[in-house]
Amino acid sequence: MKKSVTSTLTLVCICAVIAVMLAITNAITGPVIEKNQNAAANSALLEVMPSGTNFTEIDISAYTLPQTITKAYSEEGGGYVFQLTTTGYGQGFVIMCGVNADGTVSGAKCLSSGETLGYEKTYGENFIGKNADEVASVDTISGATKTTTAYRGAVADSINASIILGGGSVDLRTEEEILRDALSEALPSAEGAFVKLFIVEDITGIDAIYEAENSTGYVCIIGEEMIAADMEGNVLTETSDEIAQLVSDKVTLVHTSYVINIDLTTYTDLPSYLLEASRTESGNYIITVRGAGYGIKGGDEYHPASGEYIIVRVAMTEDGRILDCITVSQAETDGIGSVCADPKFYSQFVGKTEDNYTSIDAISGATYTTDGYKQAIMRAFEALTILKGGAN
Repeated sequence: MKKSVTSTLTLVCICAVIAVMLAITNAITGPVIEKNQNAAANSALLEVMPSGTNFTEIDISAYTLPQTITKAYSEEGGGYVFQLTTTGYGQGFVIMCGVNADGTVSGAKCLSSGETLGYEKTYGENFIGKNADEVASVDTISGATKTTTAYRGAVADSINASIILGGGSVDLRTEEEILRDALSEALPSAEGAFVKLFIVEDITGIDAIYEAENSTGYVCIIGEEMIAADMEGNVLTETSDEIAQLVSDKVTLVHTSYVINIDLTTYTDLPSYLLEASRTESGNYIITVRGAGYGIKGGDEYHPASGEYIIVRVAMTEDGRILDCITVSQAETDGIGSVCADPKFYSQFVGKTEDNYTSIDAISGATYTTDGYKQAIMRAFEALTILKGGAN
């Protein structure tokens, strides 16, 4: 018992000593690290704005700026320099960006990062001379999607911040927030909660339909218009008679659509890639298949393969036109192949047929993933042919 108490006290003393030593180390190194970061930032001011003079730090607490902005400086020529912290492939991605008085980028530099491939060290050179409309078009570097996307976002935030500091106004909402607010304005009764419908019926003329989670109605998107309707298809938004009739017809069709599961056990020699299938009363098919992306075909050159397939669900008409497509699951490389789970990627297949489904924009730096996804779509067409043939 005495030995046990002695051991416990010894352990407590050791932990206490370690804690004190860590605190002392942090107290010593913390200011040094901060001093070095500040020195790098001050040096970077002229690197990102060589023609700048008399830089003055701005109290950013007095403004509503993008959340990535951590420091801001003005210079007597009317330009601004910003220090930003964002997240690319890793956290702690610190960027310095200068914006001229005319709104163009004077320079951009990575101060520090946890990125893995090193592209961020020189990527800022691509933004010099670019304005707000041109930043998004700067090329993504293959294999560094998250890094370059974060960099572009930081530069865009810098330009927006310069507009705000100059007395202008900028909508700082994300695309998702803008969409949510527009949907809420069209159908206030939804209380801001919507789900995008997976379309299994032909809604030609309507780009997308969102359903209120509280089942108070739908919002149809037609171009830039948001048209609301209740669950019975009665249009609630003032619009033309033609659009009102279109929305009413399609909402009614979607609301009354009925899906019947297909018993795959009634078929023989079905391919293993076909996971699930169902059919609407109107004759459309919903097929879930798997494709072999990097998670299956990839080796360990960059990271160990996950051993998992890309699972894709496709809705299509009986004659083989894709009505909707969604990634059910994937385990591709984070920030690269994982882009296959982005609606901007898989929505490219909507409207495609077996003749043209390959004509989509590939995922940068993710050939295996792109090919695996196309393989899944091809398999959906193959499965459609089998299912239309009936039980064997």
